[in-house]
Amino acid sequence: MPTPDRSPSPAALSTPGPAAPGGTSQRPPAVLKAVDTDTTAGIIFGIGAYGLWGLMPLYFFMLQPAGAVEIVANRVLWSLLFCALLITVTRSWRVLGAAFRNRMLILPLIIAAVLIAVNWLTYVYGVTTGQAVEASLGYFINPLVSVLLGVAVLKEKLRPLQWAAVVIGFIAVGVLTVSYGKPPWIALTLALSFGLYGFVKKRVGPRADSITSLTVETIVLAPVAAAAMTVLALTGAATLAAHGPAHFWLLAASGIITAVPLLFFGASARRLPMTMIGLLQYFAPVLQFIVALAVFHEPMTTNRWIGFGVVWLALLVLTVDMLLTTRKNSVTRKLARVTA
Repeated sequence: MPTPDRSPSPAALSTPGPAAPGGTSQRPPAVLKAVDTDTTAGIIFGIGAYGLWGLMPLYFFMLQPAGAVEIVANRVLWSLLFCALLITVTRSWRVLGAAFRNRMLILPLIIAAVLIAVNWLTYVYGVTTGQAVEASLGYFINPLVSVLLGVAVLKEKLRPLQWAAVVIGFIAVGVLTVSYGKPPWIALTLALSFGLYGFVKKRVGPRADSITSLTVETIVLAPVAAAAMTVLALTGAATLAAHGPAHFWLLAASGIITAVPLLFFGASARRLPMTMIGLLQYFAPVLQFIVALAVFHEPMTTNRWIGFGVVWLALLVLTVDMLLTTRKNSVTRKLARVTA
């Protein structure tokens, strides 16, 4: 039975296909077509997620004079309302309850909630304080962080081009540290928090559909968000109801604007290999970088251009490695099928 976002259930994923002579399994045409359809859906979801994230600075700019804490608190609380509506429409309350009773599932999702909260706070702070360029840098660096996570957590061995990309990335951070006069903490925090978030979500995999996992994350964060809003209201710092109905509804829309790309990302991460996700994620920082320069008119010194150029060189090397590896693996699989 399909999960609410139409991904196959764990039972369906574990069902073996018919065995071919000699002990090898062959996928019937219907299964191959289903796999192709799932991949296409994953690409569409991925483009949607990263495209919306790329344009997010424009939305935060419209929320002024709200600060980072208020914006994130509103994102959590309104997202929870939106998720509750989705759970009701899809009749998934039992699935949500089962998720909270599953320790192997709930613990990773709690970690994911903390990571995404750190990411949101850092990103909104960067955009609302005139540092959207550095915020975009964080998502440019993110693929390199994913590679390092593979080494540190999964004990993977890096290929020569991956090593080259990582070394170039460290050089880029050094150049940007000199340019900014300090390490680019906003960029590094964004890259690490979202890299770990994607890793945790990938490990959760098909055990929780995107609606359920996002709802769990927002429920975990909701008490903290409610406390933050209470403090802001008592101190007179809240802007939610103090700047007219337009400002109120813009903040209220943060539930949909936050939840939709995260749902898209969750659906994409479960349908696509990490290589494909690695390619799609360039959409967001490119759009963020363009917005920071063309709309916010943030300054870019010569040294910063050099630093960004070195980062882009590292990403180019990493992309070439991913494409070559994907092509090699594809050829190997074809040869295996021919000789089977």
